[in-house]
Amino acid sequence: MQVRKRDRARGSSGEGVLPTFAVMKPSARFHRLILVGTVAATIALGPAAHVVHAAPNAPDVPGEIQVPDGNKVFLVGHGVGVQIYSCNATPSGFNWGFVAPRANLYDDNGTLVATHFGGPTWRARDGSTVVGQRVDGVTVDATAIPWLKLSAVSPTAGADGDRLANTTFIQRTATTGGLVPPAADCNATTAGATVEIPYTADYYFWKATGG
Repeated sequence: MQVRKRDRARGSSGEGVLPTFAVMKPSARFHRLILVGTVAATIALGPAAHVVHAAPNAPDVPGEIQVPDGNKVFLVGHGVGVQIYSCNATPSGFNWGFVAPRANLYDDNGTLVATHFGGPTWRARDGSTVVGQRVDGVTVDATAIPWLKLSAVSPTAGADGDRLANTTFIQRTATTGGLVPPAADCNATTAGATVEIPYTADYYFWKATGG
């Protein structure tokens, strides 16, 4: 409760003389009103009053790429980019070879959270990075690249933070596109050429439960 300051009364010396105020203690009824109001506001706000940042849910995935117990999801990024392939001349003929991914990862609000490139590597906006090593993969959709589970082999803090520095696993799920081009498109005429195939995927970043 705010009390409006009154103008100082002037004494004969010209110095300001503060008037005397009676200090009133809040009544029991006042306290009850505050309590009731607080409870009502909490009920009206619902779960938002208790959970500011809910942890992301783990994805529903085949058993081959499930992350073991003792880990939890801490970041989800919706990737949009390309899978890059090159046409290579080999002793057995001409074949497409995978070069690298290149993608941006966005959160549910469309905010950029990380970039993805060769390694495979992910870099958060704070400069922290993690390199993944493939553990297993599953083809869920024949028209798209596989879903993957990768272990984190070299997570590193960045200049402005450590968002990815405690990563233990990464999952790639919900893929569309990105498949290697048709074999017939790699030949003597196209040898040495690279192509970029659009794809999308969801990436789940995990860390130790106690982390």
